[in-house]
Amino acid sequence: MEYRTEHDSMGEIQVPADRLWGAQTQRSFQNFRIGTERMPDEIIRAFGILKKAAALANRQLGKLDGERCDLICRVCDRIAAGELSEEFPLVVWQTGSGTQSNMNVNEVIANCGNQMAGKRLLHPNDHVNMSQSSNDTFPTAMHIAAALAIEDRLIPEIHALTAEFRRLERENEGVATTGRTHLQDATPIRFSQEISGWRGMMEKSLSMIEAALPQVKELALGGTAVGTGLNAPEGFAEEVARQVSGLTGKEFVTAENKFHSLTAKDELVFAHGALKALAADLMKIANDVRWLASGPRCGLGEISIPANEPGSSIMPGKVNPTQCEAVTMVAVQVMANDAAVGMAASQGNFQLNVFMPVCIYNFLQSVRLLGDCIRSFRKNCVCGIAANKEKMRYNLTHSLMLATALNPYIGYDNAAKTVKKAFQENLSLKEAAVSLGFITAEKFDEVFHPEDMT
Repeated sequence: MEYRTEHDSMGEIQVPADRLWGAQTQRSFQNFRIGTERMPDEIIRAFGILKKAAALANRQLGKLDGERCDLICRVCDRIAAGELSEEFPLVVWQTGSGTQSNMNVNEVIANCGNQMAGKRLLHPNDHVNMSQSSNDTFPTAMHIAAALAIEDRLIPEIHALTAEFRRLERENEGVATTGRTHLQDATPIRFSQEISGWRGMMEKSLSMIEAALPQVKELALGGTAVGTGLNAPEGFAEEVARQVSGLTGKEFVTAENKFHSLTAKDELVFAHGALKALAADLMKIANDVRWLASGPRCGLGEISIPANEPGSSIMPGKVNPTQCEAVTMVAVQVMANDAAVGMAASQGNFQLNVFMPVCIYNFLQSVRLLGDCIRSFRKNCVCGIAANKEKMRYNLTHSLMLATALNPYIGYDNAAKTVKKAFQENLSLKEAAVSLGFITAEKFDEVFHPEDMT
């Protein structure tokens, strides 16, 4: 491999000749050989957006000339499009401020721009990082990446799953089935009502996620090193937020208190809490689906789900609820990520949080996994859910909890005696109630209508 000599404030260092990064990136690459988790692509693309926005703001405010601004913007467009991903090799487990990733982006933009210009016009610090600090760019990239991931990757999938549940509701409007509480038989419910609970979970989770977005869209850029805005021109923070909004098509604003935005990550904790709530709802729905589909002969068997792949290497014909299992594993991971995000956010010592890479790594993984698993669950499971109406009817008519309908006519205590007799002697509720003398057969038929109990 051929190398070239680069230098920074610490001296010279050898960098692979075919790479666009510079000295600070190379030092981090060599010094932090920890794990395999690279800085998320979403963060790198967010840096492309914010560096372009910063260049445009500096140009607008008379700090940066047009030729350099144009070069920076052209490279940033390529970064935001994911074209230069191989130039960003740094791992999550680096400086807690993300400084090396900020410099990685600065160096790549400068070197790529200089190659395009055929001359040395851009300096990574003086021009690409103008009016900025790693301490305000990295949290800004975090918020841009988080907002874009939620709005573009997750929310559309929530809407699609919600619509699928709504379709299932319509298809199963008149289907009565057994309600269950404590994993025990309860009073009847319409299958459409059960599905409406699933739909309501998606709608409620969505409302909580959307409630968190306005604060995630507050940007730290303009605070520079410690929140004072040193070396940033007046109006830079507002102008860069305007430029980010224009580049993304989403409404970002400058954070009102930069001292807060550099050291606190509570907006991401709040937003991830909503993601955890979504994960909890998905866990419950996936568990309901696999319980209802259990069997096919020795379980509940009240619904059928698509048979996507063989379920066993030894048991022929076995099919498992694999999509449900994937959803529940994602839910566990998101819940674990929530602990990491919260712990990371608690480490804002003095003017800066130094757990930012691990915070955003876990946050973005949660969004990515939730969006992907919701889409997979919808396409490969929910779309094919079908009610086994005969099994539902059989289970319903054999449920002892239908005795609840007798309470107004024979009283709670007598209804309880009826249930116990029916269970112990394997009788129907009608047979038990009539034999105990609590009600006549004719009256039982008159008042006992399970469908009306829903």
